[in-house]
Amino acid sequence: MPGEAAAGDHLQAEYHLWLVGHQLEHGRAPWRDPYTFRPESPPRANFGGWPFGLPFWPLSALFGPVLGWNLLLLLTYLTAGAFVYVWLRELGLPRGAALVGGLAFALAPYRVAQSAGHLRGPISTLLPLALWAFERSRRGSLWWLAGAGAALASIPFSDVHLTLGAVPFFALYALCRSRDARVLAGAALGTLAAVGTGLLVGHLVVSGSIGAGGRTLREVSHYSADGLDLVTRHPRHGLESFVFLGWLTPLLALAGLVLLVRAGRRGLALALALGALVPVLLAFGTNLPLYSALWHHFPPLRYPRVPERQMPIACLALAALAAFAVARLRWALLVPVALVALAADLHVRVYDAAAADSGNRAYEALRSQTPGRLLELPVFHPSVQLGSVYPYYDQEAQRERPGGYSTIAPQEAAQLALRLEPLNCGDWRPGTEGLLRRLGVRYVALHAGLYAGTGRAWFAWQALVEHGYGEIARDGAITLFGPGQPRGQPKLPEPQRPLVFCEGWNGSSPTHRHTAFWARGSRLRVALTTREPDRATFSVDGQRATSVRVTAPTVVTVPLGSGGWHLVGVDITRTDRGLRLESVSSVSR
Repeated sequence: MPGEAAAGDHLQAEYHLWLVGHQLEHGRAPWRDPYTFRPESPPRANFGGWPFGLPFWPLSALFGPVLGWNLLLLLTYLTAGAFVYVWLRELGLPRGAALVGGLAFALAPYRVAQSAGHLRGPISTLLPLALWAFERSRRGSLWWLAGAGAALASIPFSDVHLTLGAVPFFALYALCRSRDARVLAGAALGTLAAVGTGLLVGHLVVSGSIGAGGRTLREVSHYSADGLDLVTRHPRHGLESFVFLGWLTPLLALAGLVLLVRAGRRGLALALALGALVPVLLAFGTNLPLYSALWHHFPPLRYPRVPERQMPIACLALAALAAFAVARLRWALLVPVALVALAADLHVRVYDAAAADSGNRAYEALRSQTPGRLLELPVFHPSVQLGSVYPYYDQEAQRERPGGYSTIAPQEAAQLALRLEPLNCGDWRPGTEGLLRRLGVRYVALHAGLYAGTGRAWFAWQALVEHGYGEIARDGAITLFGPGQPRGQPKLPEPQRPLVFCEGWNGSSPTHRHTAFWARGSRLRVALTTREPDRATFSVDGQRATSVRVTAPTVVTVPLGSGGWHLVGVDITRTDRGLRLESVSSVSR
């Protein structure tokens, strides 16, 4: 965004990791978030900070949050390859082949894409760690099974959806690899620990949230991959459905599967084959005829809206099978060739530089102000990704705030966002000031860059000044407001067009029973159409102007009064009757 940090899931992930060290430094529980969705929600669980919040703490302290984040990602690539390497060595593969497998998993395109912003890429490194610990338990102390269980049980803290596949895959792998009752009992305890952790996270975080009801098949369809996504090197429609497997890697994996079967290692071949195949099939989502039936009869599948969530398991299985194929190469010099070939085969470009805007002076200025909560404009529904900017900047301010970004935000926070949303456009409805007092909001941070040139920021600024707020500090596109400060003119350009629509419109159709727009002139000429009879009531600057029952194409004139800008409110009976403003024209005397 111009003048401020670029929004994205990476900001949310970095915030979760930062909270761990921040809380520990202040002697507070590292699994708590004391700032987000307050006061509508008690301090929320920050499960996403485990386990990578611990190594991020010193990295962030030494290098700052931006460089610390980048260094942590690089380290997760190394650990991903290293854990696969030691696991494959336990399976009897030579060093060169194990190195190939580690490289194939570390550079797996889906894992790379899910490391760009999500914690799914980094957290997937725990699965090969669990498999390695399991293999060690078969040859040594059964205490290794505790490590396997701990690694597996750590996955739900950051990714409950990946747990849906990781737990059954680990259980299948254990059954295929051992007949020792003690080993299998230990593995069963590890899987139960992971299931218990998933249920705990679901109860404490998902229950009562905006995601508690699960996702619709329509949402799943939006993110479902198709056949071309498996073989196309660039994202065709977003990173979520980017499931490119490479061209050489699947062929090597197929060869490795054949070699495993011929070598009599059928149990391992079965586990890796299913581990590779099932996540790929699920990634097709609603493009796979069976998915709808699974969605209806397997309740946990109703929660992920992205059916590709299990793809890290396929990446791991394919990497292992490819390593078994490379292990049969007779010439040692062919192993470096295979390393280079796989690196080229799996190479994708999904990373790009993003504006960080660290040390923003507007937020730094808030540190020295008197107590009070912070409201950030524009207000977004908690599920809207643009809201990820706000927790990132709160690392500077460290203030409680009503907003935040989370697809599992409390229902109360989502309802509050809808009540506060009109402020984005300077629409202070009756009761707004009382609501802000109840929330304890004393400061407002206006993010002009997030308005994307809609012109609404100018009206939001004007309304803040009219209600007693003045500028405290400004840096880039961000301005901090507080009560009792000097009032100045907006440092934003005034809209030149005569009409500026606020939120609540789908094109020219209202999506809420009350919506609004700003108009400049002395009167409006509005042409209305509707599918079913409805009533439209227009108000100007909070005063009722005219009301009309619309049963057919209708033209209504709305007097605005004196010149300048006027807030025109539109109230309708229902949003499903198809009322449309076919045209709105402002007329000046």
